Amino acid sequence: QVQLVESGGGLVQAGGSLRLSCAASGRTFGSYGMGWFRQAPGKEREFVGAISWSGVRTRYADSVKGRFTISRDNAKNTVYLQMNSLKPEDTAVYYCAHTTRDIATIIYEYDAWGQGTQVTVAS
Repeated sequence: QVQLVESGGGLVQAGGSLRLSCAASGRTFGSYGMGWFRQAPGKEREFVGAISWSGVRTRYADSVKGRFTISRDNAKNTVYLQMNSLKPEDTAVYYCAHTTRDIATIIYEYDAWGQGTQVTVAS
């Protein structure tokens, strides 16, 4: 079973930046994809970004494209989400997730989730 631990959330002014990290431990496969999702109060969890094992392939939601960057360091079993030019509508709980697929964008394709970290963007 894969365990994911997130960090890096907080309060930031609009236009600012945050970097989230998520460390994976426990049983992992030799290769696996990772993703980031977010959920605002009263809203469904939505896809933010995903990255393949090699880091070569990435996918982003249109709402964050050009502002957010996903990356990973496999030697540290860690995935990152760099968030720049933050907007109030980015406010949500952010979750990292693990998939046995190389890359995935749909919730049901993920099999392990972090606890979530709160990101609040003030206007």
